[in-house]
Amino acid sequence: MKPWQPTLRETGKPRYIEIAEAIGSDIETGILSHGDRLPSQRSVAQQLGVDFTTVSRGYSEAVKRGYVESFVGRGTFVRTSKNDTEEPDPRRALEEDPMMNMPPEPTDPDLVARMDQGLRMVSANLVPLLRYQSVSGSIQDREVAALWMAENGLDISVDSLAITPGAHASILGILTYLSEPGLTVLCETITYPGIRAIASQLGLNLIGIESDEHGILPDALERAISKHWPSALYLNPTLQNPTTHTISANRRQHIADILRQHEMPLIEDDACCFVASDAPVPISQLTPDLGWHIAGLSKCFGAGLRLALTTIPKGHSKARFSQVLRTGNVMTSPISTALMSRWIEDGTAKALQSFVRKAASDRQALAKEILTGCDFEGHTEAFNIWLTLPEGTSRAEVLGRMTGRQIGIMPSDAFTVTGSPKEALRICLGGPVTFSQLKDDLCALKDAVLLKEWVG
Repeated sequence: MKPWQPTLRETGKPRYIEIAEAIGSDIETGILSHGDRLPSQRSVAQQLGVDFTTVSRGYSEAVKRGYVESFVGRGTFVRTSKNDTEEPDPRRALEEDPMMNMPPEPTDPDLVARMDQGLRMVSANLVPLLRYQSVSGSIQDREVAALWMAENGLDISVDSLAITPGAHASILGILTYLSEPGLTVLCETITYPGIRAIASQLGLNLIGIESDEHGILPDALERAISKHWPSALYLNPTLQNPTTHTISANRRQHIADILRQHEMPLIEDDACCFVASDAPVPISQLTPDLGWHIAGLSKCFGAGLRLALTTIPKGHSKARFSQVLRTGNVMTSPISTALMSRWIEDGTAKALQSFVRKAASDRQALAKEILTGCDFEGHTEAFNIWLTLPEGTSRAEVLGRMTGRQIGIMPSDAFTVTGSPKEALRICLGGPVTFSQLKDDLCALKDAVLLKEWVG
C-alpha cells in the first residue's frame, strides 16, 4: 500500500467532494499512479480529523467519477489506464449480424469509458449476480427501470412491470399467454420479421391490415376484427421497422377507441420509444386494461443486453405471465439488469440516448445527401431507410450488386405479411459500420439502384 494522504483545498464544497477531487488531482499530477492501492478509509479519516462517513462518501464519489475502483475485501485502487488493460479479443469483433437493424455504435472515448466503468461496478457483485433470480427482474432493478420510463414520459407502476430478456421474448410470452394454435393475430401488412417467426412457431394466423403514413387504417381494422375475430393486435408504433413511420397521436386515439369497443388486446412493440424524442403517448396508455407495452432497450443501450421493459395490462395476471416467461427463458440475466440499472443511475443511459439520437440524425442526413434520385423513406432518429426500387430494377439485382459491402440490406420479403413483396429494401445505417464506410457504401448503393447497366 502506497503512503498517501489527500491534501484538501478550501473550496467551500462538501468535504467528501474535496476528498474525491484531491484523489483526482493527485492522479493527474502523478502522486498517485495507476494500480496504487489507497489507504483504508478509517486511516484517512484519522489523518484528516474527519468522520469515517465523510471519507467513505469521498471514496464513493471518486469511484463514481472513474478515478478509482473498489473491490470488496481487497480495497480501493487507482483505476488502471486503458493502455494497461487487456486488449480486446479480435474474435469478438466478428460476432455480429449485419442484417439486424442496429443503432450506431459509440466511439467517443469518454462515453465508452463511462460504459466500461458501469460494467466494472457491476462486477463487484459478480458472484451473487450468477445465481438464479427473479424471472421478471428484482424489485431494485424494476424501480430503477420505472424511473427511467418516467423520465421518458411513460407512466407505469413498478408492480405492473416485468424486465424480460428482450422484446422478442416478451412477444413470444404475451402471445403464448393470450392465444392458442389456430387463432388469428392482426398486424401491419409490412411488419417486423420477428412477429412472423413467432406466429409461425405458435401456429397462429397472421393477418396484415392496410396502413398509410399515419398507421393502420381504422376502417380496415374494424373490418378485420369483424371478419377474423382475432386474439390480439400487434403494432410497432414508433419508427416502425422497416418503414420508419410513427403512428400519429390522432390515429393512436382512433385505434384505442376501436380496441376498447371490441375489448381486444394490444401488443405494442415500442422498440424505439427511448430513441424517438417526439413520439405520441403509447396506445397502451390509452387502453390500460388491454394494452401490453414493450419498451425495448436494444435500440438505445445495445442489443447485447437482451432486455425489454414490459408493462402488463390491468386485470391480467403477472404471476401467470411470469410463469410463461420462466418456461421459455428461466429468467432475465441479472448481470444485464444490474448493468442497465447502473447506467441509468449514473447518467450513462442518458448519454447513450443522446449519442444515438445525434448519430442517427447524422447518418440520415448523409443518406439524404447521397441518395438523390432514389425513392426512400426515413426519419431523423431512425437507424434505417426504406428504399423503393425504380421500375425495372429488382431487389435481387441490387442485393447481388452490393455483395461484399458492410452495410446491412434486407429485402421486403422478410417484412411482408399480406400480398406479394414490393421491390423494396431496408437499408441499415447503424451498427459497426463507420461513418466513412457508410458513405462509401451508400455511394455504391446509389449506383446499384440507378445504373441501368451494372459494371461492378
